[in-house]
Amino acid sequence: MRTAPGALPLLGHALPLRRDPLGFLASLPAHGDLVEVRLGPRPAYLVCHPELVQQVLSDARTFDKGGPLFEKVRPLLGNGLGTSGWHDHRRQRRLMQPAFARERVGAYAADMVHGITTVTRAWQPGQTVDVSAAMQSVTARVTARTLFSTSISDQDVTDIQHCLVVLFSGVYRRMTAPLGLWEKLPTPGNRRFRAAHDRLRGLIHCIVRAHRRAADGHDDLLTALATAHGDGDSLSDRELCDQVMTLLVAGTEPTGHALAWAVHLIATHPEVEARLHAETDRVLAGRRLPEITDLHRLQYTGRVFTEVLRLYPPGWMFTRTTTSDTELAGRALPRGTDILYSPYALHRNPRLFAEPATFDPDRWHPDRARSVPRGAFIPFGAGNRKCIGEHFGTTEALLALSTLCARWRLRPVPGAEIRPRPETTLGTGPLPMLAHPRAHG
Repeated sequence: MRTAPGALPLLGHALPLRRDPLGFLASLPAHGDLVEVRLGPRPAYLVCHPELVQQVLSDARTFDKGGPLFEKVRPLLGNGLGTSGWHDHRRQRRLMQPAFARERVGAYAADMVHGITTVTRAWQPGQTVDVSAAMQSVTARVTARTLFSTSISDQDVTDIQHCLVVLFSGVYRRMTAPLGLWEKLPTPGNRRFRAAHDRLRGLIHCIVRAHRRAADGHDDLLTALATAHGDGDSLSDRELCDQVMTLLVAGTEPTGHALAWAVHLIATHPEVEARLHAETDRVLAGRRLPEITDLHRLQYTGRVFTEVLRLYPPGWMFTRTTTSDTELAGRALPRGTDILYSPYALHRNPRLFAEPATFDPDRWHPDRARSVPRGAFIPFGAGNRKCIGEHFGTTEALLALSTLCARWRLRPVPGAEIRPRPETTLGTGPLPMLAHPRAHG
């Protein structure tokens, strides 16, 4: 095992993690399967081999949620499914899993299609639109509507989206700040962060209380969670608020960013766009909007989105903490050791993927996908903590992409420079594009 080059006294690798985190992480597999990095003066270990990543993710009891990322996220999300420790997570997952069954997700398809059509309805031919902001609006609307049904106003949806933008922009700064001092300063950004957090928490608390008091049930995720029972167990109001906060965060920005990257990559690869449009036209057969029953026939669309998740996984870095003395890659790790893994670095490792920087949806054709090493592709994690919303997010993305392809052709604005923005999730930043309706759309 080697230590990553470039560490500074006290700061460790904080500077490369702040200045060029993607390039820094992608360079580390060349130094070994397990590489030591320093987060300030604190040592951590980046797991670079897929088999070792699977070892970490399949043993959540030993490699539990923790480390610098989750230390910063927990105050935001509370003790929700994404941040709770091993013992609490088992109980929460058991109670929440039925709410994400495939048949329930299918029932939300109409809300998903309505979300994309509502946002794009105002687009005019030749108009410049910020596709990144538009996709965030889509996923915020879909997540809020599927969570809260008719009990949330358009203004509340707008407030939720604004709060999430502020919160996401602040979390990564807190994670990479040396010695944890930055978030304690009375800066305007920190004040905005606290105000957004308080506003969102207050809004969620009011909605949860209103749901509890409602005599008639709603066909939404919040009702499914509020009425979940297992062996006489159920979620308390506090736990319900934490889960709603987690689902709002996890259901909005990651899928929104993945959709923005998809639109960008499709627009800059004409041959991919042509095949997508042809598939959409064939599957919809004159209909203007897709339905849940269309998804199994949108096979190329599925391969495109899978390749987007490989190149630009929204969750680009995660941390775990050892709960007992253990061993990894032959190295003894004491209890409390921070472990990092990066889907971005794994997905772009040339030992695992041929021409890793090339956008090639057909690498996921069944005949070729078999050559991908086990555990090399992990946009949703793995093990018993694999993202509970994987099917929800993928369904939403495929419906949104097919709706866009049926109606619009988006073109990059000349001269616009698009670069990955690795914060809490991996976004495009502003993504200006020219919207042109398709002739038959």
